Amino acid sequence: MGLPLEGLRVIDLTQDFAGPFCTMILSDLGAEVIKIEKPGTGDETRGWGPPFVDGISYYFLSLNRGKKSVVLDLKKPEAQKIIRKLVVDADIFVESSQPGRMARFNLDYPRLRKINKALVYASISSFGQTGPDRDRLGYDLIAFAMSGIMASTGEEGRPPIRMSVPVADLAAGHYASTAILAALSRRLVTGRGDYIDLSLHDSIVSWLTYLASYYFSTGKEPQRLGSAHPSIVPYQAFRCKDRYLVLAIGNGRQWGSFCQATGLERLLADRRFSTNPSRVKNRHVLIPVLQRMFRRKKANEWQRILDQANVPATPVFNIRDVARDAHVRNRRMIIMSSGDVPGLGSPMRFYKTKPKKTTPAPRLGQHTTEILAELGYS
Repeated sequence: MGLPLEGLRVIDLTQDFAGPFCTMILSDLGAEVIKIEKPGTGDETRGWGPPFVDGISYYFLSLNRGKKSVVLDLKKPEAQKIIRKLVVDADIFVESSQPGRMARFNLDYPRLRKINKALVYASISSFGQTGPDRDRLGYDLIAFAMSGIMASTGEEGRPPIRMSVPVADLAAGHYASTAILAALSRRLVTGRGDYIDLSLHDSIVSWLTYLASYYFSTGKEPQRLGSAHPSIVPYQAFRCKDRYLVLAIGNGRQWGSFCQATGLERLLADRRFSTNPSRVKNRHVLIPVLQRMFRRKKANEWQRILDQANVPATPVFNIRDVARDAHVRNRRMIIMSSGDVPGLGSPMRFYKTKPKKTTPAPRLGQHTTEILAELGYS
């Protein structure tokens, strides 16, 4: 069996992170993704380096595997005409311009719907197609700072921190692909596509989850706890003799096993720590006790002890650790697509479907001649 989206065509007018991440997911699911790029520079991320691999930035490589690159200047009517020709037989159209920009190119949803009523059209923007912030410029960091999540990162008395990957972009890319798949599912019944308005800001605000619920329930801002959890204790990183180890105890059975495995049985008889709510209330007493204990051994020693006791724990991996991890390798999350530089694999697996043969991110305009020839251009 082919991959679920095999035979579907995506017209991709996105750049930067969220849009290309969305269309890479669609490519991993089997769709043909035709990435439209501007002449000269292409997607902005082609210049986001060093490092560069065979002239392509590492950043662009991470978001554009399996796609075809076509160079068109959308300011020119002939280029707009080519896009409309492509849309006739396309299934999905994804763009990440500022609101209203596609209309100036005659490529907005109302116009393209007249060409193809089955088209699923997704617009990914910073703040959405409506609302007072509609026309504001914004990247991932702006949306993250405005989400309420950044204010809860880090530790009290220290600056809030940016996540090391763009979580607002990732959220928007995932939501966009999910919404597109939902629209495709309904199209099977109605025969008609839909328009999807999706923003980085909406997406990351939705990730507030229990932080928002805490505020709505108490009227208070969540406490900034670094790696710790506001409502589960112990559930955080501890410094060992050589590196950090994360301990994640989620229930009473695990707490009991942890205390017995580490020689802290006395804590089981202490009412201050007998239940999770009591441990949360008394974390200021408990955490220093645990920290002193973890300092006595190396992280891998503690992991072996806790693994035998069936207590969730792990040293904090750096990327080299991840790249060498036997489980990551077994799950084919690191693959060779071309050359000597490995890349990340897709986490999506299907029981009856062979994995897609991965192709590397395209060079700028690599497929222009191929795609335009299909439309009858010399």
